[in-house]
Amino acid sequence: MSLDDWRAVIFDAAALGIRTIQIIGGEPTVHPHWRALTEYALSLGRHVEVYSNLYTVHEQWWELFTHPAVTLGTSYYSDGSAEHDKITGRIGSYVRTRHNIREAVKRGVTVRAGIVEVLPGQRVVEARAELQSMGVTRITVDRARAVGRALLPGQSPAVDEMCGRCTRGRAAVLPNGDLAGCVLARDFPAGNVRENRLAELLGGKAWADLAARIPLPARDACPPDDSGDCNPANTTACAPKY
Repeated sequence: MSLDDWRAVIFDAAALGIRTIQIIGGEPTVHPHWRALTEYALSLGRHVEVYSNLYTVHEQWWELFTHPAVTLGTSYYSDGSAEHDKITGRIGSYVRTRHNIREAVKRGVTVRAGIVEVLPGQRVVEARAELQSMGVTRITVDRARAVGRALLPGQSPAVDEMCGRCTRGRAAVLPNGDLAGCVLARDFPAGNVRENRLAELLGGKAWADLAARIPLPARDACPPDDSGDCNPANTTACAPKY
C-alpha cells in the first residue's frame, strides 16, 4: 500500500460514515507516513486511535497524541518487568511502556490498554490493577487466540478462533491492501482495496460470505462495544470501530 492508497482508504471510510480510524501494526509508528495518515484522518473529522507498544515516543509526537480526537491504545501484560519483557521479547519494554502510559495520562491523553493472557499463571489481575493505579480506565482482557503469531506448530487459522465480532461494525485493511474482518482475520481476506473501492467490497458477496462464516459472539466474548477496539497480533477485537 502506497501513501496514496492509504489516503484513498481513509477517504472512502470517512465517506461511508466510519467514525474511527485505527492506526495499528505491528508497530505503526515505524511506518514513515503514520503521522501524515493520522493528520489526514483528523482533517476529515474522524477520531483516530494509534495502537502502539509505547516503547518509543518522541517528544514531538505528544502534540499529535494530545489532539482531542486522538486516543492511544497499547498492550500490557504484567505488573512485573521480567514477565512483561518475556512476553514482548524485548528487555526494558515494561519500564518504557509504563513510563509512556503515565506520561500520556499526565498529559490528558485517553489511553486504552489490552491485556492478553499468554503464560500460565500470568499476573493479569495485577496488571489491570497497576493500569488502574496509573489512571487507565479503558482496559480489556482476553486470552491468546490461535491466529497470527499465536498459532502453535501444526495449527491452521480457523474462523472459530475469532471472538465473533469480526466484520460486525469493523474492518481491517492489511499492508498489501487485503480487506479482512478485523486485524486477527488476516487469513480470510474478502477482496483488495487496490482493486476495488472500500464501499464496493463492504457491500459485496465475499464480505457477506465471510460475515456468515464468523460465529456470533458469546455474551461474554468481549467487553461492551463502547469499551475497546481491535488489539494487535494475538489479541481479540472488542468493539465496532474501523
